[in-house]
Amino acid sequence: QVQLVESGGGLVQAGDSLRLSCAASGRTFNSLDMGWFRQAPGKERETVARIRWSGLVRYYQDSVKGRFTISRDNAKNTVYLQMNSLKPEDTAVYYCAAKASTRDSYNYWGQGTQVTVSS
Repeated sequence: QVQLVESGGGLVQAGDSLRLSCAASGRTFNSLDMGWFRQAPGKERETVARIRWSGLVRYYQDSVKGRFTISRDNAKNTVYLQMNSLKPEDTAVYYCAAKASTRDSYNYWGQGTQVTVSS
């Protein structure tokens, strides 16, 4: 089992920055592929960014490329999402997720943290 706890959400203005953190426990963190997802009201959950266990391969949704950065600190069992130049359309609940293998689906999820960007 893996437990994930997100933090760092909040209410900001357009153009501001936030850094989300996700602390993991229960399994060797440096063996986990990690991802950030978000779900806005009335919309389906979407992938924001992913990072492999090694940190060497990263994926970003087109709408956040150049503004968001995913990173991980295996010594701290934590994955981060640095969000710059935030837009109102980034408003959503952001979830951290983990999986043990590239072939697996993300099967460990945090409780989510709200990010609200005002115009």
